Amino acid sequence: MLKNYMEIVVDHVLPSMLKVFPNICQCQQCLDDIRAIALNHLKPHYVVTEKGELYSRVNEMNIQFETDVMKALIDAIVIVSKNPRHN
Repeated sequence: MLKNYMEIVVDHVLPSMLKVFPNICQCQQCLDDIRAIALNHLKPHYVVTEKGELYSRVNEMNIQFETDVMKALIDAIVIVSKNPRHN
């Protein structure tokens, strides 16, 4: 199965980032918008095999990699909180 590994990482890191922003709306629309914006600002990292996924998990430990994901999520949270697409 072909998978953008960055989706897995964003989904893994997002809950802890939301704790830092307790006043952000967490409806499904806002969460999907945050994910989409963050993923559009991160370089995709596609994996097909378990070995590829394992390599990505090792790379995930890289401080710069984690910093990039956190920055993309923070930027996305700020954008969505200023411009929610619901009433």
